[in-house]
Amino acid sequence: MPVITLQGRTIKKQVKPVIGATILELAQANKVDWLSNCKRGTCARCRSLVIEGMDCLSIPNEAEINRLEQDELAQGYRLGCQAKIIKAGPMSIKHASYF
Repeated sequence: MPVITLQGRTIKKQVKPVIGATILELAQANKVDWLSNCKRGTCARCRSLVIEGMDCLSIPNEAEINRLEQDELAQGYRLGCQAKIIKAGPMSIKHASYF
């Protein structure tokens, strides 16, 4: 089974994908240090850089489009509280908060 590599601020873990879970939910369930305040897509503390596996995530939703710049989305940035796992596959995601 493919795994997801999550790189938090100081903790890096390989975790099993959970279809329907957000990046943030996976990080929190596996005790990876991923910042978050609102979980609504407005604070951007959970901003994440998808290094590999963008095709395994949901498309950017309205909250992400409103909060992230177009060039950020094009570079692979997503909001951890909004981006959901839609299929299993190799993924590597790094916490990339502005703060």
